Amino acid sequence: MSALVKLVAIDDDPLSLELVGEALSGERLEIFSSTDPEEGFDIVLRERPQIVLLDLMMPNITGMELLERVVQVDPSIDIVLMTAHYSTESAVEAIKKGASDYVNKPIDIPSFRQRVQKLAEGARRRQRAKELDSELMETCQFEGMVGRSPLMWDVFALIQRVAPHFRNCLVTGTTGTGKELIAKALHRLSPVSMRPFVVCNSAAVVETLVESELFGHVKGAFTGATYDKTGLFEQANGGVLFLDEIGDMPMATQAKLLRVLQNQEIQRVGSMAVRKVDVRVVAATNYNLRDRIGEKLFREDLYYRLSMVELHTPNLVDRKEDLPLLESYFIKKFASQYCKDVSGMTHRAQMVLANHPWPGNVRELENVIGHGCMMAVDGKIDIHDLPQYLRGNAPAVAAPDDQSLDGQERHLLLSALQNAGNNQVQAAKALGISRDRLRYKMKKFNLR
Repeated sequence: MSALVKLVAIDDDPLSLELVGEALSGERLEIFSSTDPEEGFDIVLRERPQIVLLDLMMPNITGMELLERVVQVDPSIDIVLMTAHYSTESAVEAIKKGASDYVNKPIDIPSFRQRVQKLAEGARRRQRAKELDSELMETCQFEGMVGRSPLMWDVFALIQRVAPHFRNCLVTGTTGTGKELIAKALHRLSPVSMRPFVVCNSAAVVETLVESELFGHVKGAFTGATYDKTGLFEQANGGVLFLDEIGDMPMATQAKLLRVLQNQEIQRVGSMAVRKVDVRVVAATNYNLRDRIGEKLFREDLYYRLSMVELHTPNLVDRKEDLPLLESYFIKKFASQYCKDVSGMTHRAQMVLANHPWPGNVRELENVIGHGCMMAVDGKIDIHDLPQYLRGNAPAVAAPDDQSLDGQERHLLLSALQNAGNNQVQAAKALGISRDRLRYKMKKFNLR
């Protein structure tokens, strides 16, 4: 059975509200009404309806002012203005401020009922889509990673095949794509999941101390070595050592690392004693190591030792179909972390993110959503909640010459298609309508 949709009608004329109730009876709508604008707004805050009907001319506060307040509360609410004093200017202003429709009084009951039915059907589709997104989120999570794109499913499948058997593995990809998440997934799915997972960022260690960090040292091995130190290989014994940014490792250390990988033996700096270790190594880099080999900055034999199994993490721009899932995942994460009631993003904010090239990949997206959740005050992240550098990229669209309702609608369609690079699926999503509905509108306005 289809979900019940909430509708709030606000009109200072009791007869008008009675007419609305009679017209919409039997439409599977839970209807609330008020003749007082302030009381009606309180009902909107309490019930969070999917549809709001507003009379344009009311005492104390106009329907246009109330429209702005409702949009601030929840931009996803479909708002229909009702008026006996129609003008093209007020209709255009209403659409610009977020109204979904504009109805003339006296109300044409069959037409009014049909228009509200369509809005209710849209609300039910959005509710079902939200439920499906929740189910999809569970389906598309894999060991702390989120994705439904073919590129990510390939990565997930390869991790599952490799994890039980690998000794050494190379993970490549640009900064922010989640290389450490892959290393952790390999560890959790391996036979040594209960043993240590140890991390070393090769680029963050002073070059003269890299060997001490990896292999340890004995007291007196060098100036400042005032005690024996256990290296990361010994700490990871029996488990997994993650060597991040291995492309920055000094050449001399690379030679010693190669011997450790071949023999599973280490020597602490300043000691002749050989210690046996049993360590699986996952190395990661954002370099093209073949280029580094050509530049004499990386050992070819170490590359081949590490790359017996190679996993590549794709850039976010190459898997944009994962963007909505990742947005939902991070919103849920930060809403919980900040104890805030943030449930999603407005269509226009999603459009800005969809058009961004994401040079910082998933890490950049995580920071953006974290910022948005921190700034959001109305339950949804809007454009003004995004970081400044993204707000500056929000598309500015010139007003149309044709100021009629049809002209405004045609303008919105063109803007959405332009911002989505003529991708009909993305444009329809940005507008909050189905692709079939978008195509119908394109045909109506002769848009190709």
